[in-house]
Amino acid sequence: MPAPFRLVSHALCPYVQRACIVLMEKGMAFERIDIDLANKPGWFLHLSPLGKTPVLLVEDQALFESAVICEYLDEISSPPLHPQDALQRARHRSWMEFGSTVLNSIAGFYSAETESGLAAKADELAIKFKQVEAALDKGPYFMGARFSMVDAVFAPIFRYFDVFDDIADFGLLTHSAKLRTWRAQLCARPSVQQAVGLDYPQLLRTFLLAKNSALSRRLGALPIG
Repeated sequence: MPAPFRLVSHALCPYVQRACIVLMEKGMAFERIDIDLANKPGWFLHLSPLGKTPVLLVEDQALFESAVICEYLDEISSPPLHPQDALQRARHRSWMEFGSTVLNSIAGFYSAETESGLAAKADELAIKFKQVEAALDKGPYFMGARFSMVDAVFAPIFRYFDVFDDIADFGLLTHSAKLRTWRAQLCARPSVQQAVGLDYPQLLRTFLLAKNSALSRRLGALPIG
């Protein structure tokens, strides 16, 4: 029997990872269809008006935008990944949106052309992580003992640092003990581990090297092996 869901994805996309994590947390069977965003097939552009991944195919309908996909999956299955309380649910959605701004800052960080630009983006990220640290519950997850949608959003963010930390210690989480604990907890979760392929670290390194940025040059100067 074919899987009820098909997820059109890209191997490095953090927004795809969000959808994968939610699907696996919900125990939903799905087929993953990876595409090359540099050479988008015509059928994909027909499905995704924005030309971005992920796209979730449900029967003959296509859903695009990761937040929409994750909210849909949460609505149709249990247990919910959002709090039951309306105010807390809205608060979580606010931090999900904040997670998207962190991803924008990360893109600016790895794309910065100069060392001064890289340092400025590192400072920007450090400020944002301090804001997240202040919002964290006592752990081990964002809302405490239970995994939530905010965790699905931040897990792909922390995954970048598995590679960034090999390049240099940028000190972004140095003074954030709760964030470091949260990162470790998310890293150990099966849904997070399985949201990417085993080749993800090498694919990310290849992607970073091709950016011709300050971070690229640091990465390229590292010894091989």
